Amino acid sequence: MAEQDELGPRESMDVDVVIVGAGPAGLAAAIRLKQIANDKGEEISVVVLEKGSEVGAHILSGAVIDPIALDELLPEWREDANAPLKTAVTDDQFLLLGPAGSIRLPNILMPKLMGNHGNYIASLGNVCRWLAEKAEALGVEIYPGFAAAEVLYDDQGRVVGVATGDMGIGRDGKPNAMFTRGMELRGKYVLIGEGVRGSLAKELITKFDLAKDSDVPKFGLGIKELWQVAPEKHKSGLVQHSFGWPLDGKTGGGSFLYHLEDNQVAVGFVLHLNYKNPYLSPFDEFQRFKTHPAIRPTFEGGKRISYGARAITEGGYQSVPKLSFPGGLLIGCSAGLVNVPRIKGSHNAMLSGMLAAEHVTRALAAGKDNAELTEFDTAWRESKIGEDLKKVRNVKPLWSKFGTFVGIALGGLDMWTNEIFGFSFFGTLSHDKSDAASLKPAKGCKKITYPKPDGEVSFDKLSSVFLSNTNHEEDQPIHLKVKDMELQKTSEHDVYAGPSTRYCPAGVYEWVEEGAEAPRFQINSQNCVHCKTCDIKDPNGNIVWTVPEGSGGPNYPNM
Repeated sequence: MAEQDELGPRESMDVDVVIVGAGPAGLAAAIRLKQIANDKGEEISVVVLEKGSEVGAHILSGAVIDPIALDELLPEWREDANAPLKTAVTDDQFLLLGPAGSIRLPNILMPKLMGNHGNYIASLGNVCRWLAEKAEALGVEIYPGFAAAEVLYDDQGRVVGVATGDMGIGRDGKPNAMFTRGMELRGKYVLIGEGVRGSLAKELITKFDLAKDSDVPKFGLGIKELWQVAPEKHKSGLVQHSFGWPLDGKTGGGSFLYHLEDNQVAVGFVLHLNYKNPYLSPFDEFQRFKTHPAIRPTFEGGKRISYGARAITEGGYQSVPKLSFPGGLLIGCSAGLVNVPRIKGSHNAMLSGMLAAEHVTRALAAGKDNAELTEFDTAWRESKIGEDLKKVRNVKPLWSKFGTFVGIALGGLDMWTNEIFGFSFFGTLSHDKSDAASLKPAKGCKKITYPKPDGEVSFDKLSSVFLSNTNHEEDQPIHLKVKDMELQKTSEHDVYAGPSTRYCPAGVYEWVEEGAEAPRFQINSQNCVHCKTCDIKDPNGNIVWTVPEGSGGPNYPNM
């Protein structure tokens, strides 16, 4: 029966499997569920909820895609003229950047795992749009524009579905003329693939203590632009990764240039969120990176098409929590399956969705509804996912402990020993404290002065957010919740010098000075690109990201 409260009853739909998130994990799970059912001549009802206005609207990734999962899920994809993986990697480069120059590292020094030949440069958003077409052709129902805002439990505490958020709630918290009640989607199993630091996954991890035996989660912030460059500067199939400048040796991060089809180049910057200096601005470091003499020429005379940002899970093998809970599974980036040194996660996301589908199908066939599929936690570690992540498990801890240059060298050595001998001399290293706890008080840190944007290759935040097509209903409640506003003033502002104004890549947060009054914390929630950095990096864990009204946020056309 649907829930009823002072806002009235919610309509309810009963299906076999509810999937939250139309990303690569959720869509691969949906397709695999239908494939298995069709092979057996059985019926299975599958619903996918997507908070973006359309499938792909909130998807942002590099992306160089390892086709290992796609080859398994849709073996004939290369014969599909509509498949969005059109640009095979033809050249693989690794650069070490200094303030005035660069050194290309020999590919022969790189572990085999780091090679990209056989992979494809693509828009992951377009890949998801194409996968959605495949899923719908199999009978999957996909509902974009509906944010899953609440987990539903039965009397035994098992997960039995999710509810979408109410729409038409005013800033005052009361229904307005556009009010529409949310809907309950009830299923025998619920798969959570809502991406990095999703609100439902956070709730489930806490409620079922899923992280009790795993290491602290770690994150990075990825910022990306898509450019149309001059034809003579375009090298289709070129993949260029770099590290070093503008970051110092103690601050982790890296960058990339991926040359797609049609004279397009994706440029991105990934900053590890365990940085210490509260004056650091990831956005401005990215803009500065593009002015490097090895990078700038590619973009001179070009046109910036799109901009976006999102957090990336970086904890890897040892930080993956328990993924099974009564009634469902965590998959994809909700599970934290990104391979950090490869800057790849979509292949593991898809593999996790497919593996989840196989476990759910077996449970349904055995008549086990809303059960806890604990065998999934062993299965993923013994699968290609576990094999991929285990080989690189020490790269992030080594980088964090020893800094960029020594850490990367040791990480490379560790990957070689894993590749050649199948083991690591380091065993499995632990991560340090959380990314929020890594931030130092401003008193002991040096202020950073960033150059003004030149409007040619470097730009300001607001013009960048404009290119993300971000929009939220202005009258809706602010979806970024500050638990203790006084703490925000006495600590985030007074002790840490207001890092939220810098770590946010969309200009959401401001400390507004108004005469003699104390600074006021202003939240420009309309700008939010849903990167979740605030939920990760606030030094007190005082900002909580929740889902806004359905269809709000960025609308990435081909990121």
